[in-house]
Amino acid sequence: MSEILEIVMVVSFGASWPLNVMKSYKARTAKGKSLSFLCLIFFGYIAGIASKLMNKAYMEAFSEKWYVLFFYVLNLLMVGTDIVLYFRNKALDKKGEA
Repeated sequence: MSEILEIVMVVSFGASWPLNVMKSYKARTAKGKSLSFLCLIFFGYIAGIASKLMNKAYMEAFSEKWYVLFFYVLNLLMVGTDIVLYFRNKALDKKGEA
């Protein structure tokens, strides 16, 4: 049951991040975004991935449970994309002020 709840949590976050990335892309501004928050989430996903890779029971069943790690990595990529967009939007904000 705990594995199912973990999957629900990761998939729920995974569904939210693409929407957030699209909003960041379209907004073209970093106003209202927190780089600290994004970095904290990013490193949280790295810790989650490391936890899975270091979990002997998970790794022994990896061929049956690979999808859990897949969603952690996918979420990490989405947050990483949002961080890149933050810096793009920050540069656009500076350009707009000039």
